[in-house]
Amino acid sequence: MGSLYKQKNRNGTEGRIWWLKYYANGRPVRESSRTDEETVARNLLKEREGRAVVGLPVLPRVDRTRYDEAADDLKRHYETTGCRSWREVKARFDHLAGFFTGWRVAATGSADVDKYVTRRQSAEASNGTINRELGVLSKMLRLAHENGKLLRLPRIRKLKEAAPRAGFFEREQFEAVRRQFPRRPDLQAAITLAYTYGWRIQSEVLALERRCLDLDAGTLRLDPGTTKNDEGRVIYLTPEVKALLAAQVERVRGLERRLKRIVPALFPYFKGRHRGEPIRDFRKAWATACVAVGLGTVDPVTKKKAAHKLRHDFRRTAVRNMVNAGVPERVAMTVTGHRTRSVFDRYHIVSPADLQEAARKIAGITAGITG
Repeated sequence: MGSLYKQKNRNGTEGRIWWLKYYANGRPVRESSRTDEETVARNLLKEREGRAVVGLPVLPRVDRTRYDEAADDLKRHYETTGCRSWREVKARFDHLAGFFTGWRVAATGSADVDKYVTRRQSAEASNGTINRELGVLSKMLRLAHENGKLLRLPRIRKLKEAAPRAGFFEREQFEAVRRQFPRRPDLQAAITLAYTYGWRIQSEVLALERRCLDLDAGTLRLDPGTTKNDEGRVIYLTPEVKALLAAQVERVRGLERRLKRIVPALFPYFKGRHRGEPIRDFRKAWATACVAVGLGTVDPVTKKKAAHKLRHDFRRTAVRNMVNAGVPERVAMTVTGHRTRSVFDRYHIVSPADLQEAARKIAGITAGITG
């Protein structure tokens, strides 16, 4: 038979919180009800006794679980299972924590999620970005439910996303932009590599180390853990890319002689206080090049240059070029690093030039029939 009681404070007075005493597997269990309402405490005692009588495990108080604990559980789940990398989801956790930290998980409802969405939209986050964050929140709540820390899952409604970007480079556009870097052969090599194989400029191409390049074998590799999906990748170089990278290696060796130290990066800074370190980005130079060839604009007030072509368009371009050249889609996915077919299909975009070529082929077929 269980009982309720209040503990004595250090000064001898009676505390206001009710405590429970009951027996589970023949052993006494003492637990705080975390309430000063006797009716609430007695109901909790009955629930504990009922589970103990039928031999069920005593569940934790779900109303105590806060967002911070649920987030830690999900982080630990990702670490132990390896299903996602922390580098990929950290920014999403940061945005969620800025809003939900301290919240009781059981008190989180659909209206609260809508408030979060409104806040992120006011910060000009895209619907796609918000949906990725809601996906992490949904996974977090499902895991809390599986762990017995949440009894009811709130309904999380995803937002309608914009259609996938359809930008890509025709060969003459790419050549025009590349010619705008006459004094930066390193950047010419970097964007040619991205254009040819669809690798991500910032996280994959610019982060390459020279040890990843084997000119004798004609291969270039990305180590496991360095890509977005954490999978490694190996490609065989085209003659054009191989020649550009061979020249880049010689430039880096010259930099090593001047600095009198080893430079591991394949694409390091050659000037400035960051000499020898990997290039972080070249967005301004990219915008300037695009504006120069009519693929960008200049704000008349701020004079800030904006490129209408994204470097990420190289991924769509590479997918389209490989498929059109007859490369099997499974092989193309391996080259570009697309894990799922659905994402690969989003990048395989048909351009106006493709449609025009199809019309010419159809015209040839029908001409043969009518003739």
